[in-house]
Amino acid sequence: MSKSAEAVANIVREKAGDAPVRIGLILGSGLGHIADEVDGVAIDYADLPGFPHAGVSGHKAKLVVGDLEGVRVAVFGGRSHYYESGKGDAMRHPLEVLQALGADTMVATNAAGSLHNDMPTGSIMSLSDHINFSGLNPLIGEPTDRRFVPMMDCYDPGIRAAMADAAKAEGVDMHSGVYAWYSGPSFETVAEIKAIKILGADAVGMSTVPEVILARFLGLKAAAISCITNMAAGMSDEAISHEHTKAMAPLGAAKLEKVLRRWLRDQSS
Repeated sequence: MSKSAEAVANIVREKAGDAPVRIGLILGSGLGHIADEVDGVAIDYADLPGFPHAGVSGHKAKLVVGDLEGVRVAVFGGRSHYYESGKGDAMRHPLEVLQALGADTMVATNAAGSLHNDMPTGSIMSLSDHINFSGLNPLIGEPTDRRFVPMMDCYDPGIRAAMADAAKAEGVDMHSGVYAWYSGPSFETVAEIKAIKILGADAVGMSTVPEVILARFLGLKAAAISCITNMAAGMSDEAISHEHTKAMAPLGAAKLEKVLRRWLRDQSS
């Protein structure tokens, strides 16, 4: 654990209390309202040294620490994407702080495009695995042998099973599939979508994979859920844009929130 992460964790404790955090949640585009449901303290990223700017519209650059469904959580209202700075490890420091606060689990959410007609806009998908289509890696430059992180079952099977149970209990149809990380910020071409579909991808997006790699590097269990905001390029006639992504996110957000809340309640019991 770095001294800088521990120093920032102390700032968080001064504002939000000393109780250890159990779970960290990273919220994707249009999903920031979940942070508003936490009974706790919101801290601007600007007040946390080393935290990214998180300058994408649809993200709230605040860390909220407190209680959600009986579980002590740290909710990242915004993330920094590779395409904002060209830094694949932009979320390393925040995740190190999460670890310093006591968490052992990170759950990421994201907005994604679907590669299947039977998983339309408004669906949600639990990530079973990923394809790092970008070829980038947040551990490039890490000097120690810890950089050689095994990624089998990087999406924790136990958490995935518990979330599937939560979805069933809430009457939510949650798909399971492989997420392909494309660096962005331009959207994918029709040919690229055809290629990653052949490779085995079920959804595509511009985040999450770096965070999961970093989480495993730090020894955190990881899980992720995609909110399907559009059909991928060539899959339909809908116009793809960031504004469209933000507008469509609420369609799946209610389902995602039900699953997360039920899963958290199950963790607290």
